[in-house]
Amino acid sequence: MNRKGSTSSTSSSSSSSVMDPLSSVLDGTDPLSLFAAAADPGAAAPPTEGARRKRDKDESSAVGSDFEPWSSKRGEILARYTTTEKLSINLYMGSEKGKTTTTGSAVSEKVRTRLEELDDLEEGSQKELLNLTQQDYMNRIEELNQSLKDAWSSDQKVKALKIVIQCSKLLSDTTVIQFYPSKFVLITDILDTFGKLVYERILSMCVDNRGSLPDNFSPESVNDTAKETCLNWFFKIASIRELIPRFYVEAAILKCNKFLSKTGISECLPRLTSMIRGIGDPLVAVYARAYLCRVGMEVAPQLKESLNKNFFDFLLTFKQIHGDTVQNQLVVQCVEIPLYLTLYSPAIDWILQCIAYHAPDVLLTEMMERCKKLGNNALLLNSVMSAFRAEFIAARSMDFIGMIKECDESGFPKHLLFRSLGLNLALADPPENDRLQILNEAWKVITKLKNPQDYINCAEVWVEYTCRHFTKREVNTVLADVIKHMTPDRAFEDAYPQLQSIIQKVITYIYDFALLFSVEKFLPFLDMFQKESVRVEVCKCIMESFIKHQQEPTKDPVILNALLHVCKTMHDSVNALTLEDEKRMLAALINGFIKMVSFGRDFEQQLSFYVEARSMFCNLEPVLVQLIHSVNQLAMETRRVMKGNHSRKTAAFVRACVAFCFITIPSLSSIFTRLNLYLHSGQVALANQCLSQADAFFKAAVSLVPEVPKMISVDGKMRPSDAFLLEFLCNFFSTLLVVPDHPEQGVLFLVRGLLNVIQDYTWEDNSDDKVRIYTNVLHLLSAMTQEVFIYHVDKVDSNDALYGGDSKFLAEINKLSETVVSQILDHLKTLGKEETLKRQSQLALYFFNTILAHGDLRNNRLNQLSVNLWNLAQKHGFADTKTMVKTLEYIKRKSKQPETSHFTDLALRLPLQSRT
Repeated sequence: MNRKGSTSSTSSSSSSSVMDPLSSVLDGTDPLSLFAAAADPGAAAPPTEGARRKRDKDESSAVGSDFEPWSSKRGEILARYTTTEKLSINLYMGSEKGKTTTTGSAVSEKVRTRLEELDDLEEGSQKELLNLTQQDYMNRIEELNQSLKDAWSSDQKVKALKIVIQCSKLLSDTTVIQFYPSKFVLITDILDTFGKLVYERILSMCVDNRGSLPDNFSPESVNDTAKETCLNWFFKIASIRELIPRFYVEAAILKCNKFLSKTGISECLPRLTSMIRGIGDPLVAVYARAYLCRVGMEVAPQLKESLNKNFFDFLLTFKQIHGDTVQNQLVVQCVEIPLYLTLYSPAIDWILQCIAYHAPDVLLTEMMERCKKLGNNALLLNSVMSAFRAEFIAARSMDFIGMIKECDESGFPKHLLFRSLGLNLALADPPENDRLQILNEAWKVITKLKNPQDYINCAEVWVEYTCRHFTKREVNTVLADVIKHMTPDRAFEDAYPQLQSIIQKVITYIYDFALLFSVEKFLPFLDMFQKESVRVEVCKCIMESFIKHQQEPTKDPVILNALLHVCKTMHDSVNALTLEDEKRMLAALINGFIKMVSFGRDFEQQLSFYVEARSMFCNLEPVLVQLIHSVNQLAMETRRVMKGNHSRKTAAFVRACVAFCFITIPSLSSIFTRLNLYLHSGQVALANQCLSQADAFFKAAVSLVPEVPKMISVDGKMRPSDAFLLEFLCNFFSTLLVVPDHPEQGVLFLVRGLLNVIQDYTWEDNSDDKVRIYTNVLHLLSAMTQEVFIYHVDKVDSNDALYGGDSKFLAEINKLSETVVSQILDHLKTLGKEETLKRQSQLALYFFNTILAHGDLRNNRLNQLSVNLWNLAQKHGFADTKTMVKTLEYIKRKSKQPETSHFTDLALRLPLQSRT
């Protein structure tokens, strides 16, 4: 009997015209003949060209990124549907029977042989494992999945099929019913693997000289060998005796119909939908429908009629749930009806999600009406609200509330329905006139909940709705209600994740912190977080929101007191076990708060705040560093505002700022942080004409240099400290130029003290940093010989003004310079060994350039020294020729200028040595 082709693959009558293969046996047609007839090209009328183009377009369509994939639901289902009861499983053990094959046998003989192999499943090739834990069961399923892949890779296709059939049979077993959704996930993973292997196997057979098939291939481009193999797979599956494995295995390879005909999938989907009617257990049947919808959305998402038919068929059979068979099964397993109904949710949610994807409102409204006819069944209503578009649900919020009220609460709690409605209203807005009534209706139900966990699960969702559409008055009422329900018996201890979510939602919508802290119940709500780790996380969320949204500096006492408490909570959580990354994060949040506090021109109040902050956050070094910088900025701001008119009060305030820094810096552990802050604070003191305080900072820095270790930690790695010390000293020398000598300390007392420290410091044997430092000292001393220094600090008389170019002062500088030059030359002599000649050459040229830039080359001794250094740089052939040539060219250009005409003689005395 030939099957007639359907003129419309999406017509509502198509599914009813296709008979189930089991039913067709009554008409004398076996499944293999039915498949053969379906594969006959003459069985269907050829489509028109226009229909063919439309179908090609439909076949190429696919779901978009806005469709939540099944893979995102797997983990949630496996985590939710668990059991402590013992499970059993049948494992395929292989066949011991010998099989004989005849070379060159006909196709029919091969098929018969394969069928006999499949019969082996009924002949003791299985082993039942009992008393398995849930984890054992999952491990066994994974073993079966691996066995399937191994059998396939070793070309044991029949064995692979046996494994898949055996796994599919497990889906008829509901002995541990609460585990069934997770079992479905595990088994269908294996079916997916099998379907992919079969499809890729047939696809690989289509490769020829023209290459592989394009993604949008047509059946006409598939060769006969691939088609025959594909048909063979369908013949094998059609011969499976039991309905459930036959259905699942064919659904797994549904995509392979693309190799046979363009209408194959559209014809198979209605037939497979009708096959499910033969499954007696409603739970098993609804998951079979979910799997068919899943496969259908993957291979032909445009065929919506099959999706709708699956759901409507489910509605027709829904009354089976309340039948004696199911009820007796639940009694035996001691499962209550509310728990049993939740087992349907993943399957129904998925079916409805597939139906609702890009569906018109007309269809969604029809779905609602059909649910109403079932007496507003709560399970279905919940799935509808979970699957349909949030905009659709929100626009009909009052209708859904009416339906929720009419639901029977004995099977499915109403608070779960209100929770699902709230989740939609968090994504889409209901009509404005209905918003208050919606909140009142929902909260009337939520506030009556006695179980704290049920209450907080709903309240968490509706808090967002309240924050989104109402004022702080309503938010305060909701928070008060949460405190009232969660405080007795310390129920909040079991609901920290939900309470955290509530806080996050409140600060997301109320980010004006003056308004937030005026919500009376906000701070009492925070008091419920009594577990330190959770309390700290909540405080971090609050501070992140403040830093993100606070646009203007604030001095609001309510905000400051509240956030100081929040920051103190974060700070006090730090202990010896706290990770450095965590400390950095906490410090960054506290520093963000400190930067946003401003009392305007009330500088004394600002300093008082910094003093209080220092006492509160003394264990976080980055916060202390920030406070020192802030106080220095405060001192400079005072100077700017007063414009140099220092009254006694202002001077006293600046000295207080300086004292704050001087007291705080020693508490820091990082030695270079201390050095740089001493220098920076000394510069601030100098800028504010606090000369004795500036001297104190600079002396402290000089005395700290000998404590610099050879290695320091930088980003978690130990590195030599020489480069960092060199950088600091160069900055220090630049500052010392403008620091006036203390009248009781002698000429250049700070420079001499620093030179003594450098002399005594133990440098690395292979380091030339000491010479580089001495060279920079020469830059400083050269600048000090100028009649007018190149830069000054306002209202501070530097040494150029104090000494006025006095000959004794210049003599002291010259004497100091000779000592430094002597130290440099001694170091150059120590580099005369073969392995250090390159370093000698580089340092000699570096020193030569220093003399060239800062020395008076009219002095014969200095002129001769520069010539000697030039020759030393080239002596052993390590000098870079290009550099030497450019240096000499520069000297010749300078010699043409009147003030440096004496460079002419120098240029004649500087030979360029050949490298040959």
